[in-house]
Amino acid sequence: MEFQQTLRQSVSLIGIGLHSGAEVSVTIRPARPNQGICFVRVDMEGAPHVSAHYKNVTHTQLATTLGRGRITVATVEHLLAALHGLRIDNATIEVNGSELPILDGSAAPYVEAIQIVGIETQRQIRPYLALRKRIEIRSGDKWAVAEPSSGFEVHGSIEWNHPAIGKQEFCYREDETQFAEIADARTFGFLRDVEMMRQMGLARGGSLENAIVLDDSGVLNPEGLRYSDEFARHKVLDALGDFKLAGIEIQAFFRLHKAGHDLHGQLLSAIFKDPDNYEIIEGIEEDRRPSRVRTALASGFVAGIR
Repeated sequence: MEFQQTLRQSVSLIGIGLHSGAEVSVTIRPARPNQGICFVRVDMEGAPHVSAHYKNVTHTQLATTLGRGRITVATVEHLLAALHGLRIDNATIEVNGSELPILDGSAAPYVEAIQIVGIETQRQIRPYLALRKRIEIRSGDKWAVAEPSSGFEVHGSIEWNHPAIGKQEFCYREDETQFAEIADARTFGFLRDVEMMRQMGLARGGSLENAIVLDDSGVLNPEGLRYSDEFARHKVLDALGDFKLAGIEIQAFFRLHKAGHDLHGQLLSAIFKDPDNYEIIEGIEEDRRPSRVRTALASGFVAGIR
């Protein structure tokens, strides 16, 4: 049987919000079995909380935002991807602003911070959702498909009329692909869109330090890309973060083409809409050890261990 996991100790990180541009700190704390992932706004009176669940998604424009009542927490996908890749089931995440820090634009700083404090196995069996039917969501030339599988796999493909991107694809298999192969893939955007986004109150914290920025001919970042297919890898990373919002590990093969946060959420909603689409398995005998994650990136983001 596989058991649930949480952090061994609390760890804090400090950075700026990609869209707000404000400095923000986040503390990831251990949590009891069966709690799941919960965000707490410690800067608000009463420290209101919102669970990391697809039903609590309020916005998907450029990032995934959770909300409940008077609380919102934006840009949660990279931290959720780190928790997904490290197979953390339970954590309380305290944040002192409306958006998580963008850090270096990937999940790697979160992964490194959690690895520093360690992961603890809990005395509670980990349940799974096993998909029983094929589910498909389409929107124009974009689509997202989930098919039954004995494991967790995400195949993402993108297509951009840009010399640095073009057609790319990447496949993540939980049992075969090291999470490190996508953990440090950065978010990206186009220089021509920056001014428009800032007029909308977005991307105020964006820079070459926390995103891949492209003009019409290529990549503006002096260091270039971390991978030739970094764009596709990041799209898969985002998907892992969004699928963490299922609130349970999923056994399925996801195929995504030009999909984003909105389509990911629609796919989860479609899966849960009909109980005949899936079954809940209380435990699994198969040995599905977490992928080893090797990354030593962005150590400067880790603010402290508690």
